[in-house]
Order: sequence, then C-alpha cells, then structure tokens
Amino acid sequence: MKIKILAAIIALGGLCSFSNYESISTGYSGKEEVQPSEGELIMKKQDCATCHKIDKKVIGPSFLDIAKKYPMNDKNINYLSDKIIKGGSGVWGAIPMAAHTALKKDDAKKIAKYILSLNK
Repeated sequence: MKIKILAAIIALGGLCSFSNYESISTGYSGKEEVQPSEGELIMKKQDCATCHKIDKKVIGPSFLDIAKKYPMNDKNINYLSDKIIKGGSGVWGAIPMAAHTALKKDDAKKIAKYILSLNK
C-alpha cells in the first residue's frame, strides 16, 4: 500500500513539475536587480517545486513553514540537508519525501540555508 501511495505521489509530482517555480520577493524596490542565492538556483534545477511552494502547503510543507520551525543554525542546516539527500517521513505527516541521493552535500546545505533564510 505504501508503494502505491509513493508511486501516486511521484506520478502527481511529475505532472506538476512543469509548473513555474516562484521566487520570493526580497522587498527591495530600487533599480538594482537582486540576484537569487545559490541555494535558490540549485532548487530551480531540482524537483522541489513539485511538492513544495514558498508560502503554500502542497504535498509537503511550505518553505516558510520549514523556516519557521527550524531556526538558522549549523545543526538545522546539517539536519535539513541530510533530509533533502536521504528523504524521510513522519515529521510533517505520513507522506514520505523522496530522496535526492545524486545531490551533493554542499548543494543540499545551500538549499537548506536558502529555505531557512526565508524566515524574516
């Protein structure tokens, strides 16, 4: 049964992965263009937007909810980067997060830092 649910989530994710990825505004209103962080750029190349949005729960929690739950520190950056690479379930509900084993640890840390930076 769990395999059927996971297969359905992956199939749904594949269908949703063609949606536009939303970048969060920094609120800067000057003429200078703000460059996205390395973590945000890496996320755009991954399938993160399939299950997560910045401010809305989809399949997984919103990035803002994650940032509110975990303060920015080395312990949480390491924890979240491990979760991104290894996947997991139970923290935000029964639906498992797919593993991203091909992602380098350094890149996963950059993604985690970006997500945690959203809590302002």
